[in-house]
Amino acid sequence: MEPSPSYDFNFPKNGQTSTKTRFHIETMGCQMNVSDSEIVHSILEKAGMEHTDDLAQAGVILVNTCSIRDNAEKKVWERLSYLNSLRRKRNHYHSSLDRGKKPNPRVIQFGLPDDLQNTPQNTKIGVLGCMAERLKTDLLEAEHGVDLVAGPDAYRDLPNLLTTVFDNDHKAVNVALSVDETYADIAPVRTGQDELTAFVSIMRGCNNMCSYCIVPFTRGRERSREADTIVDEVRRLVDNGCKEVTLLGQNVNSYNYIPGQAKYAPNRDAKSKDFINIAKPLISPDAVDFTKLVDRVSAIDPELRVRFTSPHPKDFPDDLIYLIGERPNVCSNVHLPAQSGSTEVLKAMRRGYTREAYLRLVETMRKHIPDLTLSTDIIVGFCGESEYDHELTLSLMREVVYDTAFMFKYSSREKTHAHRRLNDDVPEAVKQRRLEELVETFFSESKRKNANELGKLHLVLVEGSSKRKGSELVGRSCSNKKIIFPALPTAPFGSGGTTRMPERGDYVVVRVVGTSAQTLRGELVGFHTMKGFYEPDTRPEFESSKLSN
Repeated sequence: MEPSPSYDFNFPKNGQTSTKTRFHIETMGCQMNVSDSEIVHSILEKAGMEHTDDLAQAGVILVNTCSIRDNAEKKVWERLSYLNSLRRKRNHYHSSLDRGKKPNPRVIQFGLPDDLQNTPQNTKIGVLGCMAERLKTDLLEAEHGVDLVAGPDAYRDLPNLLTTVFDNDHKAVNVALSVDETYADIAPVRTGQDELTAFVSIMRGCNNMCSYCIVPFTRGRERSREADTIVDEVRRLVDNGCKEVTLLGQNVNSYNYIPGQAKYAPNRDAKSKDFINIAKPLISPDAVDFTKLVDRVSAIDPELRVRFTSPHPKDFPDDLIYLIGERPNVCSNVHLPAQSGSTEVLKAMRRGYTREAYLRLVETMRKHIPDLTLSTDIIVGFCGESEYDHELTLSLMREVVYDTAFMFKYSSREKTHAHRRLNDDVPEAVKQRRLEELVETFFSESKRKNANELGKLHLVLVEGSSKRKGSELVGRSCSNKKIIFPALPTAPFGSGGTTRMPERGDYVVVRVVGTSAQTLRGELVGFHTMKGFYEPDTRPEFESSKLSN
């Protein structure tokens, strides 16, 4: 792939010497968008631009958008309205000065910094991501004030698009979907506190064509990054102090890198037993599948936690389940989107499995993965969902007892199979009532499950101070339990040695002393390592029965 070209993007400031054009990125939606924004950051810096967290200083404002549900798009429209208003105020201020007039204070009194002279005269607004792909024509209409639209596979073209916008004062758009773009050769610019945790994109796109989902239309077909580039990126992160990586993909466990020729499988059988694919997958004896990739990534450093999101239930072969259960640093929290507890609704959703097959998969995971915790996605009010179907979803919630759940009302999206072929016939009031019942059921079951955590020991990666109390620390266990505990000096686990204060990035053992539906409270026991915590002979016998991850 050709590297991004380098441009000299400059804007003048009130007759002063030109300064590098500053860009500001606002990211909405999923972690894939966060990862994409880091790629955009890298491309634009290489093109000669300068990033700023200060909106007031940005000559280019980019909004990376989500289109998965109607509410997500509404937030984007509201934000674009605000940004366009902000630009009009800037333009009024600078044009008034250029004409030797005093700016109207009623026009500029809100939304601008005190030092207006430092704001760019020529501000451009761009929309990136899934909404750009889906609504490109609507976005470019004059009233929205959008100058640039770029889809998820067009980020390499951003320097060209910005040149068109600045030099020719034309609107610019590129929403072409690619069959091979993975941005594998671009090193993301991560802008978090430090390199303690990182998201690593391993694949893009989706082949599943679930009847409700817009993703295949906004992000294209599945394609996987070369495995070696992923392993190399994770190794660099570890060298820079990273303690936890999350492998990202729309269907992350469908990862299937094939370096050479491939052919279609003879049938649509999925990797999980009794699950099917919508389309026949590509196969090759040289393929690197998700299990092989996780094996390679987790072998880089036994002290590195490895997570992944978001998977599809159809792609959990036994060898992946065994690897999660046997490899201590592959985290035991699994996201397993059910979407519904009704086989009839699942069929209408084109999910490729039944309720019974899903529950058998849960049973297999619980058998082979110690201290398994599960999260899920649920949609209520899908086309044709009856009260009986809804009750089946509530019973699934009670039977599985998820640790985390993302619950939504069905929102019809254009282009999808459901929008074209099915009737969105569940009234909004019924959807809302079903959502409230689902949320109530989840929290009731989660609170009851968390009560069983009392007295257990967890290995916690310290993330920093609690937002509510500076005298407390917060971190997460391998099973993704959020635990808050006092910030007190402690010694290495079981040694009684020298004490010190825990710091961000330390592994500490915490005993649970209080619970709620989503958060645990604990007390420090001591410092530990990932490898040492999971070796039974290093732990006191009287505590071993209550060890958890």
